[in-house]
Amino acid sequence: MPFLPIMKKEMLALGWDVPDFVIVTGDAYIDHPSFGTAIISRVLENAGYKVCIIPQPVCDEDYKRFGKPRLAFFVNSGNIDSMVAHYTAAKKKRSDDAYTPGGKAGKRPDRAVIVYTKKLRKIYGDVPIAIGGVEASLRRFAHYDYWDDRVRPSILLDSTADLLMYGMGEKHIVEIANRLNNGESIADLKDIRGTCYAVESKNYAPIKGAVECAGYEIVSQSKKQYAIATRIQQSEHDAVRGKTIIQKSGNKIVVQNPPMPPLTTAEMDEVYSFAYMRDYHPSYEALGGVPAIAEVKFSLIHNRGCFGACNFCALAYHQGRSISARSHQSVIGEAKKITEMPDFKGYIHDVGGPTANFRFRSCEKQKTAGLCADKKCLAPTMCPAIKVDHSDYLQLLQELRKLPKVKKVFIRSGIRFDYLIADEDETFFKELVTHHTSGQLKVAPEHCSDNVLRYMGKPKISVYKRFEKRFYELTKSIDKKQYLVPYLMSSHPGSTLKDAIELSLFLKKNHLRPEQVQDFYPTPGTVSTCMFYTGFDPYTLEPVYVPRTPEEKAEQRALLQYFKPENRQIVLSILKRCGRFDLIGTGEGCLVADNARTSNPRPQKKKKTIRNVHKKKSTKQ
Repeated sequence: MPFLPIMKKEMLALGWDVPDFVIVTGDAYIDHPSFGTAIISRVLENAGYKVCIIPQPVCDEDYKRFGKPRLAFFVNSGNIDSMVAHYTAAKKKRSDDAYTPGGKAGKRPDRAVIVYTKKLRKIYGDVPIAIGGVEASLRRFAHYDYWDDRVRPSILLDSTADLLMYGMGEKHIVEIANRLNNGESIADLKDIRGTCYAVESKNYAPIKGAVECAGYEIVSQSKKQYAIATRIQQSEHDAVRGKTIIQKSGNKIVVQNPPMPPLTTAEMDEVYSFAYMRDYHPSYEALGGVPAIAEVKFSLIHNRGCFGACNFCALAYHQGRSISARSHQSVIGEAKKITEMPDFKGYIHDVGGPTANFRFRSCEKQKTAGLCADKKCLAPTMCPAIKVDHSDYLQLLQELRKLPKVKKVFIRSGIRFDYLIADEDETFFKELVTHHTSGQLKVAPEHCSDNVLRYMGKPKISVYKRFEKRFYELTKSIDKKQYLVPYLMSSHPGSTLKDAIELSLFLKKNHLRPEQVQDFYPTPGTVSTCMFYTGFDPYTLEPVYVPRTPEEKAEQRALLQYFKPENRQIVLSILKRCGRFDLIGTGEGCLVADNARTSNPRPQKKKKTIRNVHKKKSTKQ
């Protein structure tokens, strides 16, 4: 089938009187496997269901376009959180939206899942509604909301939905669809893994083995209890050993069933084998198209999950830490389809995922015991149980390079440099530098202070320096001019002004001048956001310093761009306040001059200007 219907005339042209399911989404409709709505709709279609899509509804008539579906509405905000789509870390309105026709901002509402679900409830009454996607997944428990600066209850309760799907949704969606189709009520679907439901407290029957975290009213008042609840929620997010979690909220109890097991290789291959159109709906052409397709149109996703699990990243809490990977045959098959597209120029832009160079579980015991609770595989030091192996990923890249019409295969997803540098076999590293780097390789040390890196859940800066040294040695050996572009973050919990000064010195020493600075963004569901709100490390309950005020956040940003004239007075003030007079002047090791004008300044090495912006990682479904 071509594009699924987004207009009634398209549905009628298929001979349908009524759809089985209607998906309401905050994104424009792009039928490409990098977009959650596309995958879920094709999974349902493959299971034999009639699916229609309402992208970015505004008025009542949009919601009424297909009428009441035979079985249910499914609601998501799109590929990214609607609040993140609308606002910067400084809470300023964004001027564009890559997931909207013409790139226009403001085409989806704030808190889209809540708005869409309540509107459907108002129009259709007790129609079954299930919510999912990243916005619902990360807000499944009571959570700190950065934009309101308060704790909000579970989005399941706020939205009035019947069921919440968290994580990657292919298995959930088919089980829900089949059981509704067999006559079960959505209120009875209380045993599906990867879902949350709510019950009246008086009707709750204790669940054997369930873990209770502090309720909404408690975590709203006690930051320490919020931190403890976060640790429970993170620790139990494992498909092998995870337990049911309950959380009271008023007169209701939110029940989270254990996570759904990740897709097997065969299941993942099937999902990516469907006949995606690999483009936006043609109705958007007159509006300028949808910019989001440009980044992924000629890219390949080969894996899911991330055992790196950085504290500020929501991917591990959404996709999980266990790795799923597609077969070579599946990836090569999709690549061949790409090469036949009329606008393909010979360049595969990415072969990646949350972390590009992960193809297997981090250790064998995960098959039966799951991932370790409250421990990280790679930070602060690498677990000795990890078997580092790039051979399978390398073979996949080599096979892609041999395809007719393919000139180059690049890697633009994040490379986990600590995992790479731990590989005693340098074959992959050498081929990465020789064949898969397009002038610049983006990596994410995030900071240079080991104190801050510990709170980020990242390895020590010495690991990055070893990687950096070897990268430039390999680059020089093949007589190429290639550069590392390090992602760096300001104002993360734990980062003092002293740490920020250390980071500015790191930039100066490495001759880096970031055009833009990524300020820490407290999005729901992350460990770092818990630290930002509570001031506690949820794993130790020790206090954490948090640069929280707009003034201090601005100071830390200014230090990363110390070289800008408009930041000079701010940086001067900070250095004097911190007693760092050694960094004031015109010497080689100084950050700013004491006077606005200096005569005959010492010649400086040419600086590498970098665009230091975090790439938004796809968190599909």
